[in-house]
Amino acid sequence: MPVALPPSTLSVAPMMAWTDRHCRYFHRLLSSQALLYTEMVTTGALVHGDVARHLQHDADEHPVALQLGGSEPADLAHSARLGEQWGYDEINLNCGCPSERVQRGAFGACLMAEPQLVADCVRAMVDVVSVPVTVKHRIGVDRTESYDFVRDFVGTVSEAGCLTFIVHARNAWLKGLSPKENRELPPLRYELVHRLKREFPALTICINGGITGSEQVAQQLQTLDGVMIGREAYHNPWWLAQWDEQFFHRSARAALTREAVEEQMTDYMAREAKLHGTPWSAIARHMLGLRHGLPGSRHWRQVWSDHRLKALPARDVMALAHEMVQNSPPECATA
Repeated sequence: MPVALPPSTLSVAPMMAWTDRHCRYFHRLLSSQALLYTEMVTTGALVHGDVARHLQHDADEHPVALQLGGSEPADLAHSARLGEQWGYDEINLNCGCPSERVQRGAFGACLMAEPQLVADCVRAMVDVVSVPVTVKHRIGVDRTESYDFVRDFVGTVSEAGCLTFIVHARNAWLKGLSPKENRELPPLRYELVHRLKREFPALTICINGGITGSEQVAQQLQTLDGVMIGREAYHNPWWLAQWDEQFFHRSARAALTREAVEEQMTDYMAREAKLHGTPWSAIARHMLGLRHGLPGSRHWRQVWSDHRLKALPARDVMALAHEMVQNSPPECATA
C-alpha cells in the first residue's frame, strides 16, 4: 500500500542546472525543515549512465526528493528503486516541464495528455519502493483551460497510488514559448488548484507558481497542504531562513546569520575541493543571492563570481569579498 506523504508545508522546486547537491546543501543550512528536490534526472541517465554522479547527495540534505523524467514504466521502476537505495525520501515524476528537449523524450508536461500512461508509470514505481511516489504537473496543456482536464488527470493517477500532487498553477504551452516564457506568460489560475483540493480532500495538494512572499504562502496554506517555491528561493535565499519559525513552528536558530552561512559554505567548498576536486566557483554560484538587498551586495557578488580568482582557496576569496563590502562607496551600497 502507498504511504501518504506528510504535508510538505514548504519545498524548493526542482530546477534544472540550479538545484544540484551543492545548492541543496546551501538551502539546508537556511531551513532545516523544507523539502528539497533534485534537478530532474532522466531514467536514461540512470539506466545507461553514471548512477553515482546523478544520485550522490549529502546526508545533511534530508528531507530530499528525487525527481525523475521518463515515460517507460519499467525504466521508472528501476530508477525509483535506485533512488530509494540511495536514500531519497520521495520519488517525484515530472509531468510539468514544457521544454522541447523533454518533449522529444516523450515526458514532462506532454504526459498530461496520457493520464493512463502516467498511472501505469506511478503504479510501477509504487510497486517497488516504500517511499512516497508523487507527481508534479501543470493545470493544463496548450490552450486547454477546462478544469475537467486536470481533475481527470489527478483522479486517474491517484487511483494508481499517488497521494501527493504538486500543481504548477499555469498551463504548459508546448509550442511557441520558451521554458522561461512558460513560467511567466500563461496566466496563473490558483482557483483550479483550490478546486482540486475540494474535490480530492484525502489527497495532499501542493501549489507552485508565482509565489514570492510569506504572506502569499500563508494565504495558500489556508486552503492547501503545501507550497513549492521556485526562482524566488534561489534568487533570494535568505527568505528560507524565516521558514522554520514561520511555517514549521520551530524556534529560529540564534546563530543563523548570513555571515555564519557563508562561513559554513566556505568550509564546504574546501571539503569538496579536497574530496572531489570541485572548484569553489561551482558551489559559490548558488549563494550569490545570500546578501540580496544588503549594502555592498553587488561588490560581494562580483568577488564570488570572479573566475579570475579560481586559483585562490575559497577562504581567501571570502576575505576579499568582505573587504569589498567594507570598502563599498555609500552611493553603491544597496546595489
